[in-house]
Amino acid sequence: MSSGIRIFDVDDLKRILKEGVGADESVDLEGDILDLDFEALGYESLAMLETGTRIEREFGITLDDETLTETATPRSLIEAVNASLRSVPTA
Repeated sequence: MSSGIRIFDVDDLKRILKEGVGADESVDLEGDILDLDFEALGYESLAMLETGTRIEREFGITLDDETLTETATPRSLIEAVNASLRSVPTA
């Protein structure tokens, strides 16, 4: 039985990163990236703002700019998005 709450996972993040700003050819997004810094993955603050816009649009949530610019790793961004998803009322 489903709780009706959508979950944002690493596969969602990888897809959105690739669709939005692409992937640095020297970075393997298919590897274990959860605890790598976004900067090490080739994504600077403007890329993260674009990623955030895509997440908001697809998942129907609002993320503040600080969450996007101060979230250093995929793991912490995934946690922030899921916290936001949990606060959205379900029908």
